[in-house]
Formats: sequence, C-alpha cells, structure tokens
Amino acid sequence: MKAFVAGATGETGRRIVQQLVEREIPVRALVRDLDSARAILPPQVELVVGDVSKVESLKSAIADSTLVFCATGARPSFDPTGPYKVDYEGTKNLVDAAKNKGVEQFVFVSSLCTSQFFHPLNLFWLILVWKKQAEEYLQNSGLTYTIVRPGGLKNEDNDHAIVMSSADTLSEGSIPRTKVAQVCVESVFDPNARNKIVEIVATPEAPPQSLETLFAGVA
Repeated sequence: MKAFVAGATGETGRRIVQQLVEREIPVRALVRDLDSARAILPPQVELVVGDVSKVESLKSAIADSTLVFCATGARPSFDPTGPYKVDYEGTKNLVDAAKNKGVEQFVFVSSLCTSQFFHPLNLFWLILVWKKQAEEYLQNSGLTYTIVRPGGLKNEDNDHAIVMSSADTLSEGSIPRTKVAQVCVESVFDPNARNKIVEIVATPEAPPQSLETLFAGVA
C-alpha cells in the first residue's frame, strides 16, 4: 500500500498526509514548491513537484502508488475559470492518470451540497457545479472510489461525533478537517466505503459511532 496525495499542502491535504504517516503508509505528495512543502509535511513524505493541470506529469508523479487522495481545491480569486480548471479539469486529469496507473482506490474530497445549483457557494464561479461534474467523472471512470462530502471545514478539532449520511441528504453543518482526514484514510481500509458518496458533519448531539459502523450505514 502506497498513497499519492494531491493538494497535500492544503489544510485538509496535510491532515490526510499526517493520518497516512501515523498509519505507517508510504506517501508521495504532489506539491508546487519544495521548500514550503518541506516546512509543512512530515520528513518521511516523498515530495513530487507537479500540477494537476498537466496529466502526463501526473502519471510519473503517481508512480507505483496504489491509492490516490485528491484534496485539491480552487483558491478564492477573481479568475472565473479557477474552479473549472482545478475542481473539474484538475480532478479529471488525476482520475485519468490514476486509471492509467491502475490504482486500487481513488478518494475524492468534495463538498456538501454539490447537487444544489442555487447555493451561495456557486456565486464563487460555480464551484459546486464543477465539483459535482468531477464527482460524476470519477464515478463513471471504472475506478474504485470514495467521495467524501464534508460540511463547513474547521481548522480546529473538537470532540463532536461524526454524522455520516448518503448523497444529497445533508445540507448544513460543519466538521473539523482532522475528522475529514480520518474518514478519507479509513475509507481505504473499509470495504463498506467503496464506491460510495458519504456526506459528513460533526455535532455534539450525535452518539459516537465507529467509522466502520458509519460506513456500513450508508447505502
């Protein structure tokens, strides 16, 4: 087992990397800047300079990885093509490269409410529309996948219990990025997480349940 993480220096990506390292899974991290990545990521992580916009470079970057985690996301900007280029085209390129390399599972961090066109987040250059298109491309790729749709992302962790539901059943709530990373990493160990979309938030009212139980409860 070897993991390739795109978006590895982002707030969610770096937490996925940390979870993988803690489980002693070798990690290749796709980064744009080596110096800044070295300052952020654990020293045992193998750094690969690349860009999701260049599909040919992704094939060599993935190398012998058996798992792909996609935690990329367009940064807020005045460029109306940003979400299309990163959230759709970039993910599509990564899916194509992963399929070419025969990876065992592709884990995609998407977003709650991707099916809601009239959502405030779509004012940011249709970001949810392009995430939804990327989800569908992955689903139709033939790859084994897990699509994780978190609610509002928080950098601070808390002890709230994770609530997990099937596609298009949650519309609000938040969740710490650390818990999102835990769900993503656990999905590659749990057969019940394969070929599913899971929506996740964390609430103080929910009863604590194991991720195994949560994955099994999603249709």
